[in-house]
Amino acid sequence: MNVISCTTWVKKGVAAAVPEKLELKADELEEIIRETQSTLEDEASDEDATVPQSSTKNTEEFLATGIDEYNFQAYDDESGNMYCNITTLASFEADGKDPFITNDNDEDSEKEDDIIKADDNLVLIGHVEGDASILEVFVYNEREGSFYCHHDILLPSFPLCMEWLNYDPADTKPGNLCAIGNMTPIIEVWDLDLIDCLEPAYKLGCKPNKKKKQRRVGHRDAVLDVAWNQNYTHVLASGSVDETVLLWDLENCKPVTKLNSFNEKIQTLKWHPQETHQLLTGCADKLVRLFDCKEERLVRSWNVSGEVERVLWNHYDPNYCIASTDNGCIEYFDVREDKPLWQIKAHEKEVTGLSLSTSCRGLLVSCSNDGVTKVWDLLDQAGPTLIWEQTNNLGAIQCLAANPDNGFIFAAGGDNKEHNFQVLDLREIPALREKFADAGHASNSLVKEIKQEITEVKQEIIEVKQEIMDIADNVEEMEIESLGSSSTQAEKTKIKYEIYP
Repeated sequence: MNVISCTTWVKKGVAAAVPEKLELKADELEEIIRETQSTLEDEASDEDATVPQSSTKNTEEFLATGIDEYNFQAYDDESGNMYCNITTLASFEADGKDPFITNDNDEDSEKEDDIIKADDNLVLIGHVEGDASILEVFVYNEREGSFYCHHDILLPSFPLCMEWLNYDPADTKPGNLCAIGNMTPIIEVWDLDLIDCLEPAYKLGCKPNKKKKQRRVGHRDAVLDVAWNQNYTHVLASGSVDETVLLWDLENCKPVTKLNSFNEKIQTLKWHPQETHQLLTGCADKLVRLFDCKEERLVRSWNVSGEVERVLWNHYDPNYCIASTDNGCIEYFDVREDKPLWQIKAHEKEVTGLSLSTSCRGLLVSCSNDGVTKVWDLLDQAGPTLIWEQTNNLGAIQCLAANPDNGFIFAAGGDNKEHNFQVLDLREIPALREKFADAGHASNSLVKEIKQEITEVKQEIIEVKQEIMDIADNVEEMEIESLGSSSTQAEKTKIKYEIYP
């Protein structure tokens, strides 16, 4: 397996210029190992306690037949001490150094690579390769054309969704963090400004533990999507396979509201860009729902043609929202109406990616498990216009995200083992550059950006003209001086106008 399951961007200027590199002392690492060993043993004992007697009886009956192809009889003997020797993974000398590290002279040469510039974007990638689940933090610089992995974080479980946020309950200042939902019920929030960290900044939820008399907090099953409320920065919403949506208060890491009017797993969530209490949800029961979370009530719901894969607000006009389904359809809604404004068959398989440009009105990008990326124009309310499509070599595309600082740059990930991630700049495609260059598609931010670029170009032209005039004056003076003192003023003037008429 080699798949990119989720991705998102981080705005320019947010990340620390020099991320802190953690250096654990020997006793700190040993403490982490002991805690991890204790947790694993507790989980193992809890699992043993919940094994049904019928399952044990069936296993015993199976072994009684004399067939033990997979050596089940000796399984407990082999695995009984699997956590007891975990401390042997690390070895330390008296001075606290790891004897297996023999070359640490290249640290200085890597310091320059660790610096994150003010015009760098971060691209966060949930990557699963073999048995390893990894959060990869890439640096993307549009001006330099650079794209490289800055650092990565080993995750305990398969990442299913991610969301950037800046709320850290342990710090009064805004942070640079990433919330990740995975195959477990626990949401982990990692600090992106720390390198070589072994633990998340904080967790949302915990499993029950009989030995510690600990009750369950949060979800009961895998978390399929998370959404951060940028207007109420201490609020995070999560949707799960357990058919519930939880609203978390990040200040104390506790769920404060539970929405459970669902008949299937919740696969996608989006907060309204302006109405701070309104949450849009997409469920596998083929319903898109709009909730007022302040009053904990359902405002409106819409039936769609299949299981909902993605929901999206039109941030240029938040009276409208978009949904995609597992049968390849995209549907467009006016939240004041009961039926969709239009529905199209956009792809042959699940529409797993749906993203609006952050600076270009009407520019919608969709992608699917069919391996195709498409660009649509949504300015006509009667229906979208397909502008461009391309079959990528990413395999079945799993995720899509728009650059927050440039509305023509998108990132997509798939399951192709050889090539599973791509940053796509739509300005490199002539048909798209021409189509979306008119004033009708330009948002206010894009117009300001274009005007600023024009002003900068004009200023550069003025500076170049001034440099040319200064050079011309210097050349003129040098030529006149070379005539010598015997030349008359009339001769000097004549030569001057021959050189520069």
